[in-house]
Amino acid sequence: MDEARLRQLAELERRCQVELSDRRLLNTALTHATYTFENRHLGWEHNQRLEFLGDAVLGMLLAEYLYRTYPDKAEGELTRMRAAVACEATLARKARELDLGSFLLLGRGEGMAGGQNRPSILADAFEALVAAIFLDAGLEEARKFVWGRFAPEFEQLPYVDYKSELQELIQQHYEENVSYRVLGESGPDHDKRFTVGVFFRGKLLATGYGKSKKEAEQKAAAAALEKLEQEFPFAPSNINNLD
Repeated sequence: MDEARLRQLAELERRCQVELSDRRLLNTALTHATYTFENRHLGWEHNQRLEFLGDAVLGMLLAEYLYRTYPDKAEGELTRMRAAVACEATLARKARELDLGSFLLLGRGEGMAGGQNRPSILADAFEALVAAIFLDAGLEEARKFVWGRFAPEFEQLPYVDYKSELQELIQQHYEENVSYRVLGESGPDHDKRFTVGVFFRGKLLATGYGKSKKEAEQKAAAAALEKLEQEFPFAPSNINNLD
């Protein structure tokens, strides 16, 4: 690599707030397959292998963040939250925040076609960048990079009304609706905890636990939705068969 490219990569490191020992790895993360095809004499690797690794590292770090930050949320809800954020549109936006497109090495045709702004290319490059940071600087630096950029995304996710979702699902097949019942209370008056059950046709579908009855009801509904998705993914109307 020439000095101009090295200076460019140093600028990207500054923006990412990370210091790498091997900028060749960073360069690979930003090298599109079309560039290597048109410049075979360089013998450079494109970023597809790093993208593969980065996808896994990113998914793991986002899962860890959600697990640690939202201890009261069920698996299904955490999965939906991660899916809402780890999508092409969000990854491309994160890439644009770093102006990653200006650092990409693209084939002539891809560059002329606006590849530096193409969401799929930007998202892939962002995942490759995560992998480069992980391999060179280690897991802790990758964690700082990912958590620092994605924590606000989770905070801005729209509120999900699980009670309404469950009601809509049930009423697609039945005229009756679910009902909620407080199963238990604990703690002093200033710090109560409620356990609520959600019932359908007298059967307990799931329970939820919260600081208020409303919170416990939402968590019970979320747990019921997750249970239905797991046990009857293709036939939620079979709710009658739940034990």
